[in-house]
Amino acid sequence: MTARTDATGLPGLCSTFCRELREPLAGTAVVANGWLLVEQPGPWGAKAPTQSHLDPALGGAIDEACKKADVRFGLIRSPGRHPDAVERSHQVYVASTFPGRTWLLGGCVDDPAALEQLDLEAIGRGDRDAVMTSLPALSVVPEPVMLVCTNGKRDECCAILGRPLVAGLAAVAPGRVWEANHLGGHRFAPTATLLPAGTMHGHLSVETAVAVLEAADRGETVLTGLRGRSTWTKRGQAAEIAVRQLIGELALDSLGIVAEDLESVTVRHRDGRTWTVSVTSAPADPPRPESCGKEPFAMSILHAGTPVAGGVR
Repeated sequence: MTARTDATGLPGLCSTFCRELREPLAGTAVVANGWLLVEQPGPWGAKAPTQSHLDPALGGAIDEACKKADVRFGLIRSPGRHPDAVERSHQVYVASTFPGRTWLLGGCVDDPAALEQLDLEAIGRGDRDAVMTSLPALSVVPEPVMLVCTNGKRDECCAILGRPLVAGLAAVAPGRVWEANHLGGHRFAPTATLLPAGTMHGHLSVETAVAVLEAADRGETVLTGLRGRSTWTKRGQAAEIAVRQLIGELALDSLGIVAEDLESVTVRHRDGRTWTVSVTSAPADPPRPESCGKEPFAMSILHAGTPVAGGVR
């Protein structure tokens, strides 16, 4: 496969291949019931929790503990230039993404080691009170925030396409956008996560990212560029999006995954309606690189069939 150039004019990027091949985004979000983010200015390596100015032993321990609790751990930075050699507090965000237990907490800690006090299991099960008890510095954050992947050490696309998006967003939505170290799906750059819902979005522009934030303020999502909600499995994400597209449903908490087997996923609306969605995977044709600098390969791509309406339950 030869290098290509897309509307950005940038050849050889994994996101260029993805755009030109019109790879579907549904079912490509990471999977996690909760999120834990800590502000860490300065440079990030490809594996930021252990390759930054955050103590590597602490970062590695928290990362491993979060994985066991079904919580996504990451680093964030404020947009623009920021001093990294001065004493300062660190912004922390904790989110639960499950419908009906969706919340966002935030606060500042002088030392990231305070995160060792957090009840990670409570984050994973959506127990807000227990989380706040474990780290009293946290309080409810009323507005959703957006994380945009900008870690060029992880993937070139994230720096080249993510940083201009952060700069543009910061100008129109100050205080609601953060640089993030790794959100997965580099080939969908610029890519972002909306918290507390946990929806992930790809191929964003400043205009579409603002639309996602405005929709979230209404308790809704945006279907264009929607990769999935991290609460669900990847097959569940694809099925949920298929139902949303079929019925035009935008309300964030209107749909849930109630059953899943090897062939299909059952999606239920809060009004009781259900749909069965066939979700299959097939090798990508033609092969394409998963990240910049990697060789193309026939990765598995999910395909959701037309949802079949069931009864009310």
